Amino acid sequence: MAILNILHYPDARLHTVAQPVNAVDERVRRLVDDMAETMYAAPGIGLAATQINAHEQIIVIDISEDKSELRVFINPRITASSGEQMCEEGCLSVPGIYEMVCRAEKVTVEALGRDGQPFVVEAEGLLAVCIQHEMDHLKGKVFVEYLSQLKQGRIKNKLKKRLRETM
Repeated sequence: MAILNILHYPDARLHTVAQPVNAVDERVRRLVDDMAETMYAAPGIGLAATQINAHEQIIVIDISEDKSELRVFINPRITASSGEQMCEEGCLSVPGIYEMVCRAEKVTVEALGRDGQPFVVEAEGLLAVCIQHEMDHLKGKVFVEYLSQLKQGRIKNKLKKRLRETM
């Protein structure tokens, strides 16, 4: 397994729309394992393939306290949603930035697992937020794009300044 580089906003590659996975084979399973290792090392609770510049519909999530409940969603699709919740979100691609975002409170998701088998999950609370957040990445959208233009500009400037200071 390998720890992969995570793209940082406003990198244009974060706006690439991910393509469906045609077959869950050894290459895809290796990518899933590398994504999980990268997410845990970051540390984070979710990671989309788009964030590591692999534009395939794959997300990994683990919201457990002890990092023992890895969930893999390949070609995920939300088939139902209900309610609303405001939740403070952060993102491995937007380090150090946390903002309130409105999401569906409950979602039903169909996907393939790491084994290539289809499954359905009904999620609510943090898991529902995380699924929606990571699925946005697959559509080329970053959570800060739910914010006002003014806030987006401030965040871009802050991250660009941080990048200059590290060079």
